[in-house]
Amino acid sequence: MNSHDLLLIVAFLALVLVPAPFLGRFYYKVMEGQRTFLSPLFLPVERAIYRACGIRPEDEQDWKSYTLALLAFNLVGLVLLFAILLLQGLLPLNPQNLPGLEWTLAFNTAVSFVTNTNWQAYSGEASLSYLSQMLGLTVQNFVSAAVGLAVLVALARGISRKSTNNLGNFWVDLTRATLYGLIPLCLLLALLLVWQGVPQTFLDYAHALTVQGADQSIPLGPAASQIAIKQLGTNGGGFFGVNSAHPFENPTIWSNLFEVVSIILIPAALVFTFGHYVKDLRQSRAILGCMLVLFALGLGVTLWAEYQPNPALSALPVEQVAPLEGKESRFGTTASVLWAVTTTAASNGSVNAMHDSLNPLSGMVAMLNMMVGEVIFGGVGAGLYGMLLFVLVAVFLAGLMVGRTPEYLGKKLEAREVRLLVATLLVMPVGVLVLGAIAASLPGPASAVSNPGAHGFSQLLYAYTSGTANNGSAFGGFGANTPFHNLMIALAMLIGRFGYILPVLAIAGSLAAKKATPVGPNSFPTHGLLFVSLLTATILLVGGLNFLPTLVLGPVADHLTLGF
Repeated sequence: MNSHDLLLIVAFLALVLVPAPFLGRFYYKVMEGQRTFLSPLFLPVERAIYRACGIRPEDEQDWKSYTLALLAFNLVGLVLLFAILLLQGLLPLNPQNLPGLEWTLAFNTAVSFVTNTNWQAYSGEASLSYLSQMLGLTVQNFVSAAVGLAVLVALARGISRKSTNNLGNFWVDLTRATLYGLIPLCLLLALLLVWQGVPQTFLDYAHALTVQGADQSIPLGPAASQIAIKQLGTNGGGFFGVNSAHPFENPTIWSNLFEVVSIILIPAALVFTFGHYVKDLRQSRAILGCMLVLFALGLGVTLWAEYQPNPALSALPVEQVAPLEGKESRFGTTASVLWAVTTTAASNGSVNAMHDSLNPLSGMVAMLNMMVGEVIFGGVGAGLYGMLLFVLVAVFLAGLMVGRTPEYLGKKLEAREVRLLVATLLVMPVGVLVLGAIAASLPGPASAVSNPGAHGFSQLLYAYTSGTANNGSAFGGFGANTPFHNLMIALAMLIGRFGYILPVLAIAGSLAAKKATPVGPNSFPTHGLLFVSLLTATILLVGGLNFLPTLVLGPVADHLTLGF
């Protein structure tokens, strides 16, 4: 590493953390219907949407009605996107005359984008029309992120409100999250990307004659708009097959910095949004501190691992052994490592280097970031409500240790909440260990791995971890586009999304109905260094130890075979 690498990391952290408190307050005011600097522009649009859809913004919903509205919206979105992908050959804006997708691939892709996963078992420029990319995928990129934000806001209201059954109105939260929370930032980022050379056009693919005399097709399309929301919405699905390693998706070091910052910009800001809901920004600082500790641990281990020379090249001089295999030479090792850690910590899933080429320990860090349950920043909304579940688990464990009824911000955790918390702890093990074990034990599905031994197992383990964690990145050597994996990973994505959302909303409803007890000197503090340490340990122990045996069989064994 050199001074330029350190400057990149400092610039990244500054561009994320400096605006986070201000953006967090903005999101709080937006979601609570308070006036902001965007109100003169967007308030008439918001009211027009309510009139057109018959929404009464003053009518709030209990957790069951909120959940039913959310499920209905996602089901309609899934059916519409599935139909678009199946029928794209008959639809307009298809200059390449691409046919519809095979039905299991179409179903997998529809589930992927509805669940904010953006797992891609296809190459965008070779498989999808402009209409499918825009009307299908980009729309879901916006609304799936908005759904996650709405669920977080419902949980924040459940924790902060007292003796009520109401959590807000899902349709209002969805509208505000999309209109104010995502569209303005995406417009700004899309313009910055166009400035840096990312295409935004409806023109047909360009053709060029190579030096060898062959015809080369150069893919184009409305890429900048989709890339903006794929990053800011923690979606991650690339317009082109190799994602942000493609020179049209990510052409310069500036576009690389803009995109990697965008991955965790909103998740970091929402930590402060929660602090405004509970009227205690100390809670925000504690949660953000835990996230930064976990992020720094992963980044440090990955940087160390990627700068270790490969033992197979030990005979060469050190200056000739550049750790660039699988990485874009335009960005180098540190920028690739920073992206890999950020995208897996944030359930984004975009890549600017091939994770299949990472050092085994680097691949293990990427998997661990996802295995703990999308909580190290995580997705828009989803990351923080996942972290708040661990906060409640940590509070429960603290209560057991001191012999007191556990409570968080004056709300007591009783049997109902604890049962729901336990249910959420089973989501990742079921999706990763159960579905992954089925895939690994059957000879047909297991043939999707391209490497023998431990690395091949890591490819399969990464795929099911990524699907369940709603991340969407992959070890590049895994052949996912088979009917079995299309359907099984789709199931993993559904479990990973709604296996959290349903208990979260139930917990929100239960906490909202409780009376708040005053926080006194005997209450367990949830904002100091002690609690940050307890929360970090809870995430690593409860979230990570479930997967230790599989990590030993995969990346740890892979690391040992290299002879380090």
